[in-house]
Amino acid sequence: MIKEVLDVIIDLAGSGMTMLCVTHEMGFARTVADRVVFMDEGEIVEENDPETFFNHPKYDRTALFLSQIINH
Repeated sequence: MIKEVLDVIIDLAGSGMTMLCVTHEMGFARTVADRVVFMDEGEIVEENDPETFFNHPKYDRTALFLSQIINH
């Protein structure tokens, strides 16, 4: 069911719907997001466009998180 739900969200985003999604599916977020907000312990650590967020994170905490989820 995960794929079906993600496909519906992609279709809605493609139609121009504004939405806020909270997800651990980083590949999905990278594909569909206009902005990525990374939070840790209830605080916003970083916010950026997907290209910058995933390829050039500003903060060590963000880079650590990405290294732990993308390389596995």
